[in-house]
Amino acid sequence: MKRPIRLILLFLVSVFSFVACNQSRIDRQALVDRHRIVTTKTDPRSPAQVGNGEFAFGVDITGLQTFVPFNTMAQWSWHSFPLPEGLRVEDFRKPLIETYGKMLPYDIPNPEQPELSAWLAANPHRFNLGRIGFKLLRSDGREATAEDLSDTYQEVDMWTGIIHSRFKLDGVPVSVKTACHPALDAVGVTVESPLLKKGQVSVFLDFPYAESGEMKEYVGTYDKPGAHRSVIRDEKKGSVLIARKMDETHYYTSLRWNTRAGFVQDGAEASHRFELIPEDTEELSFSCLFSQEEMADIPTASRIFNDSSREWRAFWQSGAAIDLSGSKDPRWKELERRIVLSQYLMKVNEAGSLPPQESGLVNNGWYGRFHFEMIWWHGVHYALWNRWPLLEESLTVYRDFLPTSQMRAQQQGYKGARWPKCTADFDREWPHIIHATLIWQQPHPIYFADLDYRLHPTRETLEKWEPVVSATADFMADYAHYDEAQDRYVLGPPVFIVSENTRPEITLNPAFELGYWRYGLRMACEWRERMSLPVDEKWEKVLARLSPLPVEEDVYVTYEGIPDMWTDFVFEHPALIGTYGMLPGDGVDPDTLARTLAKITATWNFDRTWGWDFPMLAMAAARCGQPGQAVDFLLHPAGGFQFDEHGLATGGPFPYFPSNGALLTAVAMMAAGWDGSSGEAPGFPQDGSWTVRAEGFLPMP
Repeated sequence: MKRPIRLILLFLVSVFSFVACNQSRIDRQALVDRHRIVTTKTDPRSPAQVGNGEFAFGVDITGLQTFVPFNTMAQWSWHSFPLPEGLRVEDFRKPLIETYGKMLPYDIPNPEQPELSAWLAANPHRFNLGRIGFKLLRSDGREATAEDLSDTYQEVDMWTGIIHSRFKLDGVPVSVKTACHPALDAVGVTVESPLLKKGQVSVFLDFPYAESGEMKEYVGTYDKPGAHRSVIRDEKKGSVLIARKMDETHYYTSLRWNTRAGFVQDGAEASHRFELIPEDTEELSFSCLFSQEEMADIPTASRIFNDSSREWRAFWQSGAAIDLSGSKDPRWKELERRIVLSQYLMKVNEAGSLPPQESGLVNNGWYGRFHFEMIWWHGVHYALWNRWPLLEESLTVYRDFLPTSQMRAQQQGYKGARWPKCTADFDREWPHIIHATLIWQQPHPIYFADLDYRLHPTRETLEKWEPVVSATADFMADYAHYDEAQDRYVLGPPVFIVSENTRPEITLNPAFELGYWRYGLRMACEWRERMSLPVDEKWEKVLARLSPLPVEEDVYVTYEGIPDMWTDFVFEHPALIGTYGMLPGDGVDPDTLARTLAKITATWNFDRTWGWDFPMLAMAAARCGQPGQAVDFLLHPAGGFQFDEHGLATGGPFPYFPSNGALLTAVAMMAAGWDGSSGEAPGFPQDGSWTVRAEGFLPMP
C-alpha cells in the first residue's frame, strides 16, 4: 500500500504546486490594460501606431492620417534618386588617412568628388508608402478642420493591437477602428457614422514622392506630381490595384472594401490622390495592402482585426513579464507604464527583417538608415525577455553583409570583417568621418552569438555563427596596433569613440572599446573551444597584451591621456561606465568602477546626456550593488530620457527607440540578475519600497 499512497501524495503535491504557481503568475492582460494609451488630441510629432515590426502605420486623433501626414513605412521601402549624369557609384575614391605609417582608404567624403559624395550620403533613403485619411465635410459643404471636431477620444488597446477613435462632427458621432495585419503590410479600418450616408465622410488615399533630407518627421512631398506615377492597374467590384513607380522603385497598393462604396481618382492629369466614397451606408469597412509584388489575397478588415487580436494576445502571453503594482514607491506606475508601452512600440517598429533605424518606422532619422552600433540597444532585450525570434531575423544582416564587410577590411589591409556603421538594406557605407572610424560596433555580433548560444546551446548554433565570430575576431585582433616600446596592443588613432565628442586623430585607447575588445576576443576564444577548434594564437596574444583601461586619479577616464576629462568631456554618452553594466567587466576593477560611477553621478551634465545612457548607468549601478541608484537612473528627470503619452522617447531625433530598448534591457537585468549575481530581483532595492513580481526573464551575461 505504500507505493499507491506515495503516488497519491505526489499527485496532490503537484496539483497544489500547479495551483500555487498559477495563482502567483502575473495577470498579463490586467498588467497591459492598466496602461492603455488614452489621448484626446493629436500631438503633431507623436502618432498612435499599429504595426507588426516589418510595417507600421501612424495615425492622428481620427484613427487615420487626416490632419497630420504621419507616415506609412516598411522595412522594404527604400528609394534612391537618380545619380547625377555621368557619375557612377563604383567611381568613388575613398580618401586616405595615415594610420601608423600607412595610408589607408576610409569611407569619408571626397572633396574632389562633392556631388558623388553627397549622393552616397543621401541614398538610399526610406520613403512613405502612402497617406490614408478622412475627407470630412461640414453640413454646409466646407471641408472640416481639426478644430471642427469635438469630443475627440482615442484609445490604443495594446492587448489586441487595435486603435479605437471617436469624435463628433456637427455634433454627430464618428467611430473608427484601426489595426494592422500581423504578417502582411496591411491595415484594416472600420468606420461607423450617420455622416457616411450623408456624404460628409469619405476616405482618401494619397501618394507622395520620395523626399531627401537627413531628418524628416513627415516623409515625402506632395508637390511634385510629375516626378512619379500612380496608375490603376486593376479595378473590380469591391477592390482596386494601384501600381506605383518612383524612379527605379516600384510597388503596389491594393484596396478592398466589403461595404457599399465607389472608388474614384482625382481628375487632375497627374493626380496621386484617390477617394473611397461610401454609398447609402452608415458603415465603411476597408483594408489597404502595400506590397513589392502584386498580391491577389487581400485580407478583409474584419480578418485583420481578428488576426491582430490573436497575434497580440500571443505576444503578451509569451516571454517575460514584470509587475510592479505591489510597490510602495509611488514611481512604480510610471516605470511600469514605460515598460509596457516600450514592449508594444518595439514590437510594432523593431521586430522585422532588418535592424531598425533610431526612429523605427515612425519617420526618418539619418535618411532612415540603421546604425550598426545601435543594434545592441535596439535588440538585446529580446533575448533577455525570452523573445529571441523577434530579434533573430534581423541578425541575419551579419551573415548577409559578411562578404562586403570582409572586402572593407581587406581594402584597408586588415584581416577579417570590418562591419559598417550606417547603412540601409545593403552594405554600402555613408561616407562620413564618424562612420569611417567608429569601432564599438565591431564586437556586437560576438555578443549576439553568445546570447543565441545561451538560449540554444547546440552545435547548430555554433556552426551558424562561426564564420561571423571568426571574421569579427580576425579584424579585432588585426586592428589592434602593437606598441613595441611598451609591449602592448593599442586601439586607435584614428578612432571615433562611443560619445563621438573627441578628436579621432588623437584618441588612443578609449575605455569602453578596450573593455569590449577584451570581451569580444575572450568570447571568440571560447567559441573555438566550444567547437573543439585549435587555439587562434593571434587572438590570444592580443587579448593577453591589450592595454589596460585608462585610469587617472583612481577613476577610469574616457580615453588614455584625455585632457581636462572632468570639466570638458562630461556630456554625451558616459560610455566608460558601460564596461561594467552593459558589459560583464572584462579588464575592470569593480572598486575603481564604483568610484567612477560616483564621479559621473556628481559631475556629468545630464541635460546633455540622453537615450540609452540612463539605462546603461542603471545597469552599472546594479552591478555595483546600488539598486536604489539604478532605479533613480531609470526614472531620471533629464529631458533626453522622457517617454510621451504613446511611449515614444525623447533624445536625439524624435522618437529615439534605443531609449525604449535600453530600458527593457536594464529592467530585465535588474529583475533576473546577471552571471554571478544572487537573490531575486537584485537590481531593485530590497528595503520594501519595491515589490517585483517577474517571470520568464533570462540573466544577463
